[in-house]
Amino acid sequence: MAQKGEEIWKRPLYAFDLPQEILTTIQPKGDALARSTGLEDKADDRLTTEQRSTTQDASRTNGTEDDARKTSTATSCALCGVSYATVQEQRDHVRSDFHGYNVKQKIKGARAVTETEFEKLVDDLNESISGSDSSDSDEDEDNAKSKDNMLIPLLKKQANISNDDEDDFGRPRKRGSGKQPLLWFTSPSLPSNTSMGIYRAIFTDEEQDEEGHIVDTLRNKQLAPIPVPKASSTDEAPAPSPLDIPHVFLCMTGGGHFAAMIVSLAPKVGKKGGVEERQATVLAHKTFHRYTTRRKQGGAQSANDSAKGAAHSAGSSLRRYNEAALTAEVRQLLLEWKDLIDTSQLLFIRATGTTSRRTLFGPYDGQILRHNDPRIRGFPFSTRRATQSELMRAFIELTRVKVSQVDEAALAAAEAAQASKRPSKPSTPKPSSGQSTPAKPSKEDEDKAFHTSQLQSLIRRQKAPGVLSYLSKNSIPKDFTFFPASTQQNHHAPTPLHLAASVNSPAVVIALLTKSEHDPTILNGEGKTPFDLAGDRSTRDAFRVARHELGENRWDWEKSRIPQAMSKTDADRREERERKQADDAESERRRVEKERLRREAKEAEEKETARKMAGGRVVGNGTRIGNGPSGGLGILGQLEKTATERREEEMRGMTPEMRMRLERERRARAAEERIRRMQQRG
Repeated sequence: MAQKGEEIWKRPLYAFDLPQEILTTIQPKGDALARSTGLEDKADDRLTTEQRSTTQDASRTNGTEDDARKTSTATSCALCGVSYATVQEQRDHVRSDFHGYNVKQKIKGARAVTETEFEKLVDDLNESISGSDSSDSDEDEDNAKSKDNMLIPLLKKQANISNDDEDDFGRPRKRGSGKQPLLWFTSPSLPSNTSMGIYRAIFTDEEQDEEGHIVDTLRNKQLAPIPVPKASSTDEAPAPSPLDIPHVFLCMTGGGHFAAMIVSLAPKVGKKGGVEERQATVLAHKTFHRYTTRRKQGGAQSANDSAKGAAHSAGSSLRRYNEAALTAEVRQLLLEWKDLIDTSQLLFIRATGTTSRRTLFGPYDGQILRHNDPRIRGFPFSTRRATQSELMRAFIELTRVKVSQVDEAALAAAEAAQASKRPSKPSTPKPSSGQSTPAKPSKEDEDKAFHTSQLQSLIRRQKAPGVLSYLSKNSIPKDFTFFPASTQQNHHAPTPLHLAASVNSPAVVIALLTKSEHDPTILNGEGKTPFDLAGDRSTRDAFRVARHELGENRWDWEKSRIPQAMSKTDADRREERERKQADDAESERRRVEKERLRREAKEAEEKETARKMAGGRVVGNGTRIGNGPSGGLGILGQLEKTATERREEEMRGMTPEMRMRLERERRARAAEERIRRMQQRG
């Protein structure tokens, strides 16, 4: 038997055509499913027993005190915690919404509510859930169905189910997101460490709701294989219509690609090399492809138009046309397949993007697919580009039985060994009285940290009035140091005056010294005064001006390392003198440059005049060749310059902007000359 079971799971297994030895012995793996689905059956059995005992007790009419006591006990409900005077009232209670709600609460493991709490829940609900109380006893089955339907709004509100809890197609989710996509089964025909997995998606919603009968459902789904007709056979029965064969519809669309396929659930059996082989029977298939996606950017053209406005390029127009053409082709195909789609057991659809979903689900006239169709479901695994081969791979993946081999004993032994090797978690030692723990910052420290951040921000932006105003409003002392002092920044510049000097802010420096009277003799962590951190002469002059305004007796200026005092007038005068000297130097440089350019221009003009008067070309030895006004050969002096040398001589001394402008003018003149010559020849 073990050898036979091993042969079974080694070959591919089809979910709709399982071997008989597996079907007869298959059962759900583990007892978790049995516990979750059996609670309701047990509750119903308990209610039935309760009602039967109540009826039997009520039928006893001996009138003794013991019988009366038994009747009183039978007319109470332990689940709801209530008791009734008569049996009829107890029966009405069992059929009431109040009792049904508590049964559902018990099944979910939640606390049963009292009658007062239940009435409050009903009052809070915006719709009535009553109506089953007045039914007759002959309609118990109908009452149970209507009671469940009327309890749905209250149960949904109690479970906080909102309208937003929908799937990809806009339908409410009926199954919790915590359920696994595979249902696992086992069978004595298989090895003990082998399990079989079947996708939930191949079962309808009603079949998934009744997981306690999932094995019977799987057995009822088995289909007889379709034999491959022989070519030589002429008197065989006609092939069944595709509408009569159980089939499913598969569709993928996105990125301009569309693929659809209708596949029969009954396998086609043939022989290849003497071995029986099962193949999928494709009843219809079609693929489309259009250029609708913007390359390297993604997204449909219609989505881009909606987000950024309609583009007017040739590519965008082509993509819009292709989108409309693809939509028309897909909808026409769905219309042609309407009968096959309507008779499909399940519809597996993958539509990525709003444009793709609108193509399939519209709304439009003659719509075939609808969002609220309970047969629609997505693919419970990753898929690739929409092609016919990908659809076939998806169908095989959906219907192929997954075989898992897990040696639970070995796993348990390995886990135990790993747990034994894992060192025990040391207990966290409690801090002793002598061990220091990081203390929570005090309110004073928090205020210092806040003032530090604000002052540093103002000083870096060189806001001298803002710094003085902040110091005054918050009553910050003159010896204030930045907090915390342990940081590198505060170690280098611990006071506002140090920071103002280090960022070269003369306005803040002179304001802190003269208006706020900060101490310039404080040393930082490196033993430097604020003056030592000044990086330019204007900041250093601010210290000297402050020394002059404060006087020699205000601070120990030698300790602050600030040089001799300088008045504001002297500093401004020196600055003005230096500015004037710089302006004079610049003026002299411009004068010399202009004189040089004037002299070079005059020399160039003289040379041009001499060349025109000579009427010839000057060679290397200074001899003129040609017929000039003076006739014969003569010495004119200098060599003739090339065009490049002449252009360089013209542009000597010019700025880059002047050279560019001159070059543009020269090119414009040359272009005009070429156009003029072309017009003359024409």
